[in-house]
Amino acid sequence: MGWLDGKRALVAGAGSGIGRAVLAAFGAEGARVAALERDPVKAARLADEVPGCVVSRGDATSLADARTAVGAVVDAFGGLDVLVNCVGIFDFYRGLTDISDEQLDAAFDEIFAVNVKSQLVCVRAALPELRQAAGSVVLTVSTSGFYPGRGGVLYVASKFAVRGCVIALAHELAPRVRVNGVAPGGTLGTELTGPRSLGLAGQVLGGPGREQDLRRRTPLQVALSGQDHAGSYVFLASDRARGITGTVVHSDGGAGVR
Repeated sequence: MGWLDGKRALVAGAGSGIGRAVLAAFGAEGARVAALERDPVKAARLADEVPGCVVSRGDATSLADARTAVGAVVDAFGGLDVLVNCVGIFDFYRGLTDISDEQLDAAFDEIFAVNVKSQLVCVRAALPELRQAAGSVVLTVSTSGFYPGRGGVLYVASKFAVRGCVIALAHELAPRVRVNGVAPGGTLGTELTGPRSLGLAGQVLGGPGREQDLRRRTPLQVALSGQDHAGSYVFLASDRARGITGTVVHSDGGAGVR
């Protein structure tokens, strides 16, 4: 028996990186899975590669798109038990003094819309079904939401805000819906891109030497992949975590003990 047998799950941002790994892990643990993905190429690839996955193409910051995705899950599976959000963009370590006056408003709006608003929008869209199922939510925080230097000022601030979302929603939605988070550290193969407002839309996090750098920065000397993080999402979504809400699991190689 899988840890998620019988669960019906929707993963926002499932087309690549951590979201793709979570989708695969959920399926392997017995869940029926669905995806919300903005990128048309990634959405098509999911439909081809994951038999039975209900793929909705849309923007996780749009309430209408998120509700369409939830509706597709309900139509296919009869309800929704688990919502996961793995949507995000990275600011490539831009400090406040690296952002021009002309860029600041747009960069703030874009990064907080993708990294924070998408979390709230997806929960809002899924909430009626999650309440009916006494389900759970797993949001993606980041090591950057706990320690400085792991992103620029807007990325770090946005991930601190996601921590607030986890705590506030866990408090608000108890006892019917559990809300937790996973805080991955630096990750290999995430395909994490930057904001258009900073001219970074074509830049992807990674490159030569990244694996060695991640090993050097973590007490456990590990360079983690999406697959390494996915188990934390599985646990928090499962009934084995039925007494856990408002918690963030740190999947970061021990960054907090350095």
